[in-house]
Amino acid sequence: MTVSTQGSIHDVLVLPYLNHAIRMLESGYATATDIDNAMCFGCGYPQGPLATVDEIGAAAVRDALLARYEETGDNLHKPADLLTKVSDEAGTFAAVAGDHVQAPQLRRTIEKIGVVGTGTMASGIVQVFAQAGYDVVFVGRSQEKLDGVVAGITKSLDKAIAKGRSDEETKAAVLGRLTGSTSREDLAEADLIVEGIAEDLEVKSELFKDLDRIAKAGAILATTTSSMPITELAKVTERPGDVIGMHFFNPAPVMKLVEVVTTDLTSAEVDETVLALSTAVKKVPVSCGDRSGFIVNALLFPYLNDAVKLHESGVAMEEIDAAIKESAGFPMGPFELLDVVGNDVSLAIQSELRNEFGEPGFDPAPLLVQKVQEGKLGRKTGEGFHTY
Repeated sequence: MTVSTQGSIHDVLVLPYLNHAIRMLESGYATATDIDNAMCFGCGYPQGPLATVDEIGAAAVRDALLARYEETGDNLHKPADLLTKVSDEAGTFAAVAGDHVQAPQLRRTIEKIGVVGTGTMASGIVQVFAQAGYDVVFVGRSQEKLDGVVAGITKSLDKAIAKGRSDEETKAAVLGRLTGSTSREDLAEADLIVEGIAEDLEVKSELFKDLDRIAKAGAILATTTSSMPITELAKVTERPGDVIGMHFFNPAPVMKLVEVVTTDLTSAEVDETVLALSTAVKKVPVSCGDRSGFIVNALLFPYLNDAVKLHESGVAMEEIDAAIKESAGFPMGPFELLDVVGNDVSLAIQSELRNEFGEPGFDPAPLLVQKVQEGKLGRKTGEGFHTY
């Protein structure tokens, strides 16, 4: 396949992404508003995929996808039924989004927050809640790890002060709300406990069993996993209705998005409380169900994988990155983003999506597999698709 124009690169990479988003809406997995908000606030895109279809025109997107489908025979390029319907009716996805829903309310009292973990994500979550006025107990394996969390938050607050966005009084108040502990027992009075430990189902399951024992009645148990099945974590507890996903994005103090992920067992009260709490801490929550990729990863990584396949066909990485930034307005080209995310992370997520949805078009690109096998994971190893 030869691609020489920006328009062609746009069609090869962006059209399937738009189609995936429409299929997600069509399936009832997430609302149009949540899908668009997820990609805007989770990826920094200038607008969401459904708003983009409205801008281009549903009929134009349908016709362009049909041309791709005739060329490739890939089911992922076949226009979604909902796209055809909106095209035929000369409608818009803004209309499909429907009326504004009522703002969620806190259905449970949330005063004290617990966080398990001391890594970058967990530390960021501690900072988010403390900055929003909540007392936070965070648990780590050693005093050194706990000190590292406080040092990292202090450094972040100092940067904000240097930029004129905060002051010493605010910094002192935030740090005063932090309590570090090496014992999970100190989470007993928390109204919400968020885990941010290693992406390992066995390790997380052990933690949730322990949190179920420790946490008071009515406490919400949340995971910030991006890939583990939350239903499996809920099932190891005696309170599956109180278990939910709060998928923050990195760095948590900066990124606005939180994917609020419910299982079939999560109570409506817990769901609404977490949505309201996310808004209260100045985040943009979106609702979705417990399946691989949630909203953002399910739409982002097939697009990145397609970019690698396009490069394999002979199109230069630099040409692809430049075309996408110019034609779609994305803040980074796919290869720039792959090296930031990490090729190992990208391969793992893409493999999960392939297993979940069974689409041959989701097969990981051979070059992506090769990069991981060679240890060329991106910026973190000094070499990925580019050398750093």
